[in-house]
Amino acid sequence: MCPSNSSDNSARGFIVPIGGAEEKFHNTEILDRFVDICGGRTAKIGIIPTASELEDTGRNYEKLFRKLGIRHARVLQMPTRKDCRNQENLDYISAADGIFITGGNQLRLSTTLGGTPVAQLIRRRNAEGMHVGGTSAGAAFMPEHMIAGGLEGSTPSPDMVTMAPGLGLTNNFIIDQHFRQRDRLGRLLTALAYNPFAVGVGLDEDTAAFIRPGDQLEVVGSGGITIIDPTHLSYSSMDLARRGEPVSLIGVGLHILISGGRFDIKSRSAVPD
Repeated sequence: MCPSNSSDNSARGFIVPIGGAEEKFHNTEILDRFVDICGGRTAKIGIIPTASELEDTGRNYEKLFRKLGIRHARVLQMPTRKDCRNQENLDYISAADGIFITGGNQLRLSTTLGGTPVAQLIRRRNAEGMHVGGTSAGAAFMPEHMIAGGLEGSTPSPDMVTMAPGLGLTNNFIIDQHFRQRDRLGRLLTALAYNPFAVGVGLDEDTAAFIRPGDQLEVVGSGGITIIDPTHLSYSSMDLARRGEPVSLIGVGLHILISGGRFDIKSRSAVPD
C-alpha cells in the first residue's frame, strides 16, 4: 500500500515510529512530544492495541496519555477484522488528532488491519494532517514494506528477514525496532538488499524518529537511530547467495544519529543537530 495522495504534501501529519520500551514514568520526552504535535491537552488521541495479547495494554496507554494531560484518549478495541469496520471506531479516527499503535506482534497488525476501512482511513487522515505514532510492532507496521520477523546478527543473509505488507504511511523507509538491543543490523540490511529504493531506519529502545511532512526525520530520545542509505549501492551478491550464506553489499551509506540529529530523505543528507 502506498501513502494516500495529498494535494499539499506539507499538510500531511507526522509519522512517529518508536523503537520500543519508551520511558513512561520519569523522562517522558517522546510521548510528551507526540502529545504536543497532536495539539496538547485538547488533543483527541485514539489508541490501537491490536498487536498486543495483553488485555490491559490499551488501558495502560489510555491512563498514561491522561496522566500527560490529554483529556480525550480512547482505546479502539479491534481484535478482529470485523471490528475494523465498526462505525464507532471509524468515527473516532475521523475526528482524531493522533493515533497511537502499541507494541506486540506486527503480523497481528497486518493480518487484522490490512486492507480494512480502518487502515484506509488512517492513511487518508494522515495525508490530511492527523499524526500517527507507534511503538515497537506499531513502528514496524507503519511503512509500505514491513519487517515481520528475522534473525539476529550483523551480516546480511538471504533468509535473515521475513517481509510483509505494512500500513503504507510511507514507502521511503523500512523501519526496525529494538535495534541495538537485539542486534538487528543484518536483517535490516537484508531487507534493503531486497528493496534498495527505501532507506533503513533502525530504532534503539526509548528512541523515536519524528518524520515530518516531506520525510524529514528528527531523532528524539535517549538512544540512537541507525540510518542505512542504499542510494549508492554499487554491488550486491543477494542474487547469488544461498540460504544461510553471507551477502556482500558495497557502497551502502550508514549514519548513527542521536537526539537532535536529522536526516532528509530528498537530499539523503544527515546532520548532527
